[in-house]
Parts: sequence; structure tokens; C-alpha cells
Amino acid sequence: MPAQAYAGKECVCQFRKGICDQSCVQGMLDTPFYIACLKLTGRRCLVVGAGDIGLEKVDGLLACGGDVLVVAPEAHEAIRGYAQEGSVKWEQRAYQPGDLEGTFMVIAATDDSEINIKVYDDAERRAMLVNVVDVPPLCNFILPAIVRTGPLAIAISTAGASPALAKRMKREISEQFGEAYADLAILLNDVRGWAKGTLATYQDRKEFFESIVNGQPDPIELLRSGDVDGVRDLIAAAKQSTLSS
Repeated sequence: MPAQAYAGKECVCQFRKGICDQSCVQGMLDTPFYIACLKLTGRRCLVVGAGDIGLEKVDGLLACGGDVLVVAPEAHEAIRGYAQEGSVKWEQRAYQPGDLEGTFMVIAATDDSEINIKVYDDAERRAMLVNVVDVPPLCNFILPAIVRTGPLAIAISTAGASPALAKRMKREISEQFGEAYADLAILLNDVRGWAKGTLATYQDRKEFFESIVNGQPDPIELLRSGDVDGVRDLIAAAKQSTLSS
């Protein structure tokens, strides 16, 4: 159960029940979330709140090229540093509804329930992406745990049921799908242009790439042993086989 929504604690969501009875999160495990990867490069992303959690969200947005605006009366030292170097813009004041104008997404990371609810309500009226950290009923999207290696990104979500489990899965997946998979993705991307220009149908291209990924010798094992040329030979052989068939 998310840290800010469990029975007996003061209600922090828009239903304002006084004491939380968990009714706001009963359907979370049954909610079919639409999983997507968002391109944030150059898009304005607002973070309301600038403490430890706000810093975590700012770091994640910056890593994806977001144009980050932070609104908070006070800020973590690291966020102050980002603002001074020009990596983010920090407005040292309270949140205002106008902050959402021209904004693609907003993340609220404050410890004030009324501010969080206000941010959520204002964003929903604008049909914007909004996430209030650790309060599922104040989110129209959730942030999964991410394993990121080069161009690969693997998302793990437990729909808020157990962040600890998601963390364990992230660690295990990171160990299993490491740099070799990222390197193979880069090598396959290099040959996409040839495949699109040479192979007439989607099915032809699908079979071509599957013959490499599932080929012998195993391209992942080749890369794990440092044999990049062996993978290039595998790709060349797949090209020749496809053209001659």
C-alpha cells in the first residue's frame, strides 16, 4: 500500500474522508494501465515541491531531456545548484494554477495535501498528465521503476502494491539484462535502414531480425565475451541468407 494511503492515517486524497479507509485505492490492482514511453525532450515539465522526493523527480525528468520548472518556496541544495547552472528554472514561491499553462506534465511532491489536491484538480481540468507522489487517487499516470541501459528501458510496476517488490525486480532484471542487450539493440538499429530499404514487407523484416536475435551462435553470448565482430558476421550472414532465399 502506498505510504500516504493506508487505513487509519489522515486522508490525503481528494475525497477528504478525514481518516483514510483505503477506499480510494481499492481498484488499483484491477486497473489496466496503458504502458507508454514518453518523449520529454524540450517539453515543459513542472515539479511542485523541491525536497528530497522533488529532487528525485527532477533528476528523472532531466535524464530524459525535460525542460524542468520547479515551483516551491524552498528547495533542496541540489535543486538550487541546478537552477544556478541553468539546468532547471526554479520559481521560489507557492504554486499557482497559471504554472500549468504550456506544461506537458506535472508532478506534485509536497507534504501539503491541499496543495497536492489543487494541483491534481487544476491539471485534470486541463486534461494534463499529473502525478502526486505516493497518492494513487491523485494520479492519472504512475511512475514505474526503471532499468535503463543505453537505449534499453525496462519498466516495472506493481500498481503501487509493493514498491519493495518493484525494487527487487529492478535489481534482478538489471543483473539479467545488462550491457550486452543494449549493445545488441544498437547493432540492430544500425541495420534497420538496410532492412527497410531492402525487404518489402513487415513480415520479411520481422523474420530477418528474429533470425539474428535468435540466431546461432547466440549474439548475446558473443557480446558478453566481447566478440562484436562475431555479431556483425551474424548480421551479414542474415542479410545474405535473406537476399538469396
